Amino acid sequence: MEPVRVRAATAGELLALQRIEVASGEPFREIGMAEIADMPPLPLDALAAYQRAGRAWVAGTPTGEPVAFVVVDLVDDAAHVQQLSVHPDFTRRRIGAALLDHVSVWAAGRGLPALTLTTFRAVPWNAPYYARCGFRELMPEELTLGLTAVLAAEAGLGLDPAARVAMRRLTG
Repeated sequence: MEPVRVRAATAGELLALQRIEVASGEPFREIGMAEIADMPPLPLDALAAYQRAGRAWVAGTPTGEPVAFVVVDLVDDAAHVQQLSVHPDFTRRRIGAALLDHVSVWAAGRGLPALTLTTFRAVPWNAPYYARCGFRELMPEELTLGLTAVLAAEAGLGLDPAARVAMRRLTG
């Protein structure tokens, strides 16, 4: 296994990030969620905004080729993982975990006590994976106003609220 290095995304890599996101959606097709696989990637202008704000990171091979990325919003008192994508050719190598650990250190350095995310409850590489990475499901009474808004926006895009879950992990 080739080691990966986490670093800030560059403006010249944004198209590659879109390709990674599209490729990472393909496994949803195999579990009967073609509508998720067919969703468009984050727009280039959104990726550019994350990159300019210093909230976009890639995991790259030693030659520098990005194979995974994460972008982060600030939601309430947390660094919110808006998108984490690993190219299917590079799964099961702890690359996603390395990106999450990087974001955790970044967030802690900015005084943010936690990471949050929303994901599919029953997809094996979603909520169960994040639980193995130290996230825990938030109960409805624990949802912040910001996370409630994120979940509502996802429902507006057609994602079934009953299939979604918000999760949190302490930084540090």
